[in-house]
Amino acid sequence: MTFWAVFLCTLAVSLLGGLYVLGAFRRRRPNEPPLDKGIIPWLGYALDFRQDSSGFLSKMQRKHGDIFTVLIGGYYFTFVMDPFCFGAIVKESRSKLDFLTFAAKLVLRVFGYKSNKDNNSALHSFNTKHLMGEGLSLLTQSTMDNFQKLMLFKLSSGEEKQPWQEAGLFHYCYNIVFRAGYLALYGTESYQGTGNKKKAHEQDLIHSNQLFTEFRKYDRLFPRLAYAMLPPRDKVEAERLKRFFWDALSVSKDSQKENVSRWISEQDQYLAENGVPDYMRDRFKFMMLWASQGNTGPTAFWLLLYLMKDPEAMKAVKGEVEKVLREYGQEVKPGSPPVNITRDMLDQTPFLDSAVEETLRLVAAPILIRAVLQDVNLKMSSGREYTLRKGDRVALFPHLSVQMNPEIHPEPHKFKYDRFVNPDGTKKDFYKNGKRLKYFNMPWGAGVSTCPGRFFATAEIKLFVSLMLTHYDLELVNDKEEIPAIDSSRWGFGTMQPVRDVRFRYRPRV
Repeated sequence: MTFWAVFLCTLAVSLLGGLYVLGAFRRRRPNEPPLDKGIIPWLGYALDFRQDSSGFLSKMQRKHGDIFTVLIGGYYFTFVMDPFCFGAIVKESRSKLDFLTFAAKLVLRVFGYKSNKDNNSALHSFNTKHLMGEGLSLLTQSTMDNFQKLMLFKLSSGEEKQPWQEAGLFHYCYNIVFRAGYLALYGTESYQGTGNKKKAHEQDLIHSNQLFTEFRKYDRLFPRLAYAMLPPRDKVEAERLKRFFWDALSVSKDSQKENVSRWISEQDQYLAENGVPDYMRDRFKFMMLWASQGNTGPTAFWLLLYLMKDPEAMKAVKGEVEKVLREYGQEVKPGSPPVNITRDMLDQTPFLDSAVEETLRLVAAPILIRAVLQDVNLKMSSGREYTLRKGDRVALFPHLSVQMNPEIHPEPHKFKYDRFVNPDGTKKDFYKNGKRLKYFNMPWGAGVSTCPGRFFATAEIKLFVSLMLTHYDLELVNDKEEIPAIDSSRWGFGTMQPVRDVRFRYRPRV
């Protein structure tokens, strides 16, 4: 009898513990948001969320309002859709709402990099030093030099028309922008290693293209890798690609490079001086490559496509860039050297700035997540207060709640190149319910999770698009080409990508 009593008690405890883990006993407490666990224990709405995050959250918002808690893969996420609450969440102290815990798990899974909280503050200081101010000017010039190598070295000096070349617009944009950014950040081949400047340049073209090819393979796996949903064969491929990049970017190969950016070199030096082993520094550099180059090329694709589909926008943006060039004594004409666009020049293009921001409004869709370390009270714009429960996660999805909100942005699905700028070049304000909004477009995140490289990324995009508009004739192969749908599997990871490429033609202008 004693044996069976112990056995039955153990079984009961195990069953109750299992049910607890699966969420069977979770109940909504007073003042907590509406709770929706779904019908599948533990998984909850994981499959719905993974399949189409935006569609799922839109459905939940219609059902529950501007705040609700849902079960997703064993975690309870409270989504806040009221933009007037965003400031309270992104500015809350890290002792209550923590971004780093969630981020550390993600970067370990997708890049193999184990972060150290003790290093975060110092590493952030390098972002401020080199991705803003004078550091940004130097990096912008280096990127400009590499765009010239990749895009303008074959331009004719004569007046004859060059033949049209045809390519996939997404592949072309992603390829060129990635390679220019990579060479600017991680350095170019040493002249000593290749014998002369020409051979070094040829090696840069070959090596950067090979690196992009492997990067695209990894990029396609990234969303499922982040969700830990890769099938066995893709897991093997993801591990192969990680090792490829750890080797390609390894600190052991630094001596073979010249012109490595200070942003990369000083971060690496700091990690080395603080005892971080070489293999982990290799992984850190891989993480920085994806963080810096995973979204700029796709954004450039969308911007060029929107401009080619909108003659008025194309004329305004192209005319603005050419005007700035003339003011700096530069012009694209036969026999003239390629233009050199500086950061100061990029600061004088309000319509291009607005077009970039409008593109990001349409296609940038990060999900901003914080771990709730203590119970937190949150006051909604309606005046009602809710409690965020310790142990849960709170999340914002600005693409749905603000960027595509028709009350904030009329005709939200339409590209309006001047949406963010007044006729006099000043920036517009945006409102909801008659109240001015601080957070009306959030492609770069906010608070401690704001992308530190946003200014460099914007400079990359603007440089590339400016060079394409000034040095090339561009047209779609099919002038009636529809804007492709976005790949719904990539919700939450920055700039969305198209489900298909778009064919276009380009040739040097004379």
